[in-house]
Amino acid sequence: MIHAKLAAGRWFELTLLAQLGNIGSEVSRAIRWRGRDEKLFMGAIERALELFDLTLSDRRWRGRRKEIARAREVLCDIVFGPNSYSTTLEDLDRYFTHFAIAARNESA
Repeated sequence: MIHAKLAAGRWFELTLLAQLGNIGSEVSRAIRWRGRDEKLFMGAIERALELFDLTLSDRRWRGRRKEIARAREVLCDIVFGPNSYSTTLEDLDRYFTHFAIAARNESA
């Protein structure tokens, strides 16, 4: 587990906006390293997937699991193929940026 401290409880104290914003940070890191450093790229993807799994296990989002799981599926489709949704990492980054901005405004 990469995010052991988060999995131990801290993650489940964050709002959904903050959780999705953090996933988006890993997507942004993946974009930054794509084509430049495969190890760092895959590390960001693995961290994003782990954060997705933590979010999906959060009982508070029971009614939102379908949307969260679909976003995870789209990420896997982009990275591991066959990209049947014709989506890019940049598309996902734009999607998650809205959550990060909302989370920042929420905590201000």
